Amino acid sequence: MSAPPLTLADLNRMNRTGFATSLGFAFELSPWVVERSYDAAPFASVEAMHAAMMAVLDAAPEADKLALIRAHPELASKAAIAKQLTAESNAEQASAGLDRLTPEEFERFHALNAAYRERFGFPFIIAVRLNDKTSILAAMQARLSNDRAAEIAEAIKQIGLISKLRLQDAVTA
Repeated sequence: MSAPPLTLADLNRMNRTGFATSLGFAFELSPWVVERSYDAAPFASVEAMHAAMMAVLDAAPEADKLALIRAHPELASKAAIAKQLTAESNAEQASAGLDRLTPEEFERFHALNAAYRERFGFPFIIAVRLNDKTSILAAMQARLSNDRAAEIAEAIKQIGLISKLRLQDAVTA
């Protein structure tokens, strides 16, 4: 049985620790984003709460952004196939079929992940729930031609989409 959904009213009544603990899952292994957004409470809506979190992220130094990006798992990695990721990442990768790859697809993901990490120094990030295997592979290939600054910006944009979906799933108005 899953936990009851969080309500916006409950979140607005929480202290900083409770708020960060309740929503820390929204940004992969990086509850600091949620914790720092607490100062913008109370929130009028889930969208306003997410916007406050993204404002924290946008204002963060590049080192913090890179730490958040690097906290994300590679797509279709051996850890992902073995279900050794966070519950959120496991479910998201499964939603795009990344847990059911053919050997050829697995090799393609592995090669693109390696090329991407070598080029940029962090894992490829995309909101997998908004994509499928084909579009993810196409995006991986296309984004290899970006420069590092563009990829950091795109990774943060994708993290924004991922976190928004996670919050929408977990919080009711």
